[in-house]
Amino acid sequence: MATLIITEKASQAKDLRAALGARFGQILPAEGHLLRLAEPEEINPAWKNWSCVVLEPDGLYPTRVVARGNKPAKLRAIASALSACDDVILATDCDREGQLIGQEILDHLGYRGRVRRALFTAQDPKTLQQAFARLKPNAEMRPLYEAAVARQQADQIFNLSLTRTATKTLLSPGVRGVIGIGRVKTPTLAIVCLRELEIRSFRPEDYFEVVATATVEGGSFLMRHAPPPKMRIKERAQAETIANAAGGHKGPLGVLIDEKRQAPPRLFDLPSLQKTCGQRWGWTADKTLSVAQALYDGEGKKLITYPRAEARYLSENQIGDVPAIVAALTRLRGFARLEIAAPVVRRGKSGHFCDKALEGVSHHAVVPNVNVLDDLEARLTRLDEDEKRLFALICRSYLAAVMPDYEYRQTVVTMTVPVPSQIAAEFRAIGRIPLRLGWKAVYQAIDPDVETEMEQTLPSLCDGQSASLSDTRVEAKRTQPPPRYNEGTLVDAMQNAWRFVEDAALRDRLKEAKGIGTPATRAEIIKGLKRQNLLTTDGKLVLPTPAGLQLFELLRGAAPALVDPATTALWEMRLDEVLTGKADYQAVIDGIAAAARELIEALVEKSTGKVDLTISAPARRSGRRRRSPQDDRSGAAKSASASPRRRTSKAKSIASAESVDDPCARRSKAPTDKMVAYAQNLARARKVKLPEAYLRDFDACRRFLDEHAR
Repeated sequence: MATLIITEKASQAKDLRAALGARFGQILPAEGHLLRLAEPEEINPAWKNWSCVVLEPDGLYPTRVVARGNKPAKLRAIASALSACDDVILATDCDREGQLIGQEILDHLGYRGRVRRALFTAQDPKTLQQAFARLKPNAEMRPLYEAAVARQQADQIFNLSLTRTATKTLLSPGVRGVIGIGRVKTPTLAIVCLRELEIRSFRPEDYFEVVATATVEGGSFLMRHAPPPKMRIKERAQAETIANAAGGHKGPLGVLIDEKRQAPPRLFDLPSLQKTCGQRWGWTADKTLSVAQALYDGEGKKLITYPRAEARYLSENQIGDVPAIVAALTRLRGFARLEIAAPVVRRGKSGHFCDKALEGVSHHAVVPNVNVLDDLEARLTRLDEDEKRLFALICRSYLAAVMPDYEYRQTVVTMTVPVPSQIAAEFRAIGRIPLRLGWKAVYQAIDPDVETEMEQTLPSLCDGQSASLSDTRVEAKRTQPPPRYNEGTLVDAMQNAWRFVEDAALRDRLKEAKGIGTPATRAEIIKGLKRQNLLTTDGKLVLPTPAGLQLFELLRGAAPALVDPATTALWEMRLDEVLTGKADYQAVIDGIAAAARELIEALVEKSTGKVDLTISAPARRSGRRRRSPQDDRSGAAKSASASPRRRTSKAKSIASAESVDDPCARRSKAPTDKMVAYAQNLARARKVKLPEAYLRDFDACRRFLDEHAR
């Protein structure tokens, strides 16, 4: 008799064949879940008609074959192979879902022979060979499988029962559609709605800061009096008094010089990749995943590792790949100027290579594929522009991770100014001088005209040195509301949904679970909410529709658990009990079904309104004027969906970059410190004269930056 190895996907099968050959037997891939749970009406014909009941069968929902694509053919191939073997090795992902994908096939097909389990978090040959050298009896994985079954069955009962109830009780009469309720879906809607309501209720407050030019023997620089938020200056008269006291003041400087270093950022997992692409290029979460998938398994490409990664580390076995990957990447034109003679390998959780950080994780960080380096340039010619852009981003991340720390000298300068009838005012300035670019060189190599640091360059200073203040001015500031989400930052909020939970134990468990949803499902959750007309987009931003806000408010009032991310934390704690043997998985399913029953009763009894899924969000203004929160509140009286549109700009300047970050920002008359410092640096570097008004006039400073920063 023979041995059959079952993998979760074709890429695993290919990597296993390359690493193991035919030593262990035939290798066949699944394609994710080849099986689905039966629909309610397939179990109970009475459930075909929607009603407000809990769809809990006697026992478990049985499995059915997924009929789409080539999944039936793959299941038939596995069934045929099973008939001729008495030994199976499951080599699916090592997490809860991977255990379910492999073992449900065996249960569905009635296999009763020996089953062993291969556990690995990377798919390089050495890791795979080590995993197959220490195979475990699959019986040891039974608690993990039962926890997966409990999750799958509970989601089916909970989501379908409450979707039908919400549709029957909350949908406006005469309106067609489905109000989808889900353990992940509705808390995601809540995250967006809460942010929108926070923005609409935001009341900006004016405050003031004082800026002065400090002059010493070696030159001049800007200093600022900017008290912390709780001590902000609310009255202009008080700020004017400080400005008058500072004008012409002479006194000693306090100078603190410190040499610091900064390690490179973590490598990318899928959520951080989606967040970065959303912020940089306005990509949706789904587009990022789609482009990454094409780089991973596109014909003639296969340039990166598995993109649905949930970790930002690599295994320690992959340290041996570093020299080859670095050598191949630095042969490419975009990275040829980089000097990485001796790559820096950082181990442990504070670094990039850490086996312990990958325990219980199926997929390591997204990095260039070490197995295609021989014909890398030929493969790059097959990429479209989006694929080139994303591949370059992933390459930069990897190269940065193995480059030296960024080292710099930071100078903090203070001066105390006596103020009549007030507490003395402290003016501060911060300067930073790069000593060794280290990993930041990989980003400067892509765009050498971009300044590495925006802090102003300070003249040579020493502690106690005398300085005089002049050109004092008062700057009017205004507090800003939190920004709206784009799809990338929304994915990040889902991953860090513990921030929305108050209970300490639930926060910790949700943090361990890495939030709500998974890297593979979050983009689809967002797409589903948009398809249902509960979320919409305005440029790069994600907004709730009127129907989305209506639904959120109704659910929050009648059954708040449905919009609370803590529900997932409670589930995970119950599933933990299955893993540790403290609870029976059927009892956990029954408990979640009972909770669904209570929520159904609450929706039926406490719902006070209806949701109209046909209402579209009003058209956004096409003009360039920013709307204030007051505009939002007045607009909300006419429509629940009124929201400001962010102005965008194509100007590649520091001024324009700072001016579009917030929907309620109001341009101040004076330029920011960073703009002024950048203008001074550009003037020195380009040997051009600064305009006279650059210190006090925003537009004059911006025009200078636009002209000379390109």
